[in-house]
Amino acid sequence: MIQKIISGGQTGADRAALDFAINNDIPHGGWVPKGRRAEDGEIPARYDVREAPVGDYSRRTELNVMDSDGTLILSYGELTGGSALTAMLAKKHAKPCLHMDLNRHTEFQATVDITHWINENRIEVLNVAGPRAGNDSKIYDATVNVLEAVWLLGLVGATLPEVMNRPGDPAVRAAFPDSVDAAVTRLSAELPLKDRSMLAGMSETDLNHLHPSLGIYIQTTYGISEGNDSLMASCRKAVDGAELDPDGAASVIIQKLWGNLQKTHRIRRVK
Repeated sequence: MIQKIISGGQTGADRAALDFAINNDIPHGGWVPKGRRAEDGEIPARYDVREAPVGDYSRRTELNVMDSDGTLILSYGELTGGSALTAMLAKKHAKPCLHMDLNRHTEFQATVDITHWINENRIEVLNVAGPRAGNDSKIYDATVNVLEAVWLLGLVGATLPEVMNRPGDPAVRAAFPDSVDAAVTRLSAELPLKDRSMLAGMSETDLNHLHPSLGIYIQTTYGISEGNDSLMASCRKAVDGAELDPDGAASVIIQKLWGNLQKTHRIRRVK
């Protein structure tokens, strides 16, 4: 799981990462140019960042690369300017670096790859970089969306090892939900409020990209892959008797959860 998010404080991707961290109670920080210089003037005081000894953007970029476990760069298209420099500095210091071009990947396709990259490299302090707002007006929202999804998948993934080690426990098997409604009620209770709100704001297409992690959690935790025939029958009934495998049954539960949350939750995003 990510323990801290840092960035250079610039508008666009940098600022989105810091705002995401603040809104989700994740420690944040990073180096910024001397004088807290950014495209829109002085970086606001609400950001807990440190001033580099010089006002040069490249120096704070290098310090953030060095002080993190890995750097994530988000963009629409090829890297240019400071984003390209960030990738070069990560290579120079032999630090993990992932560039995700959102012209080539949907936000939620990118989320899965980013989550795997974070886990494989055991990244706890994540440096986030990308274009400034003046060069890309879409990058702020895209960065927030991707980080929100990565955070949710991280929460789900953190639960999986414990669950997967206890499927044969009789007490666990006896507690399996026996219907779609029961599974949705339990799943909703297990998700923090901010994650329920985030799910409510997703499009139906986005759910398909969330499925790989959340679907495995549902299959394992609720016994779909362990012979929970009652829940499987309820899932088939929900789709008019269509044949389903465990993955399809998990999809039915996710769809039902999403529909319920859309009626009860709303997202309020603060920039």
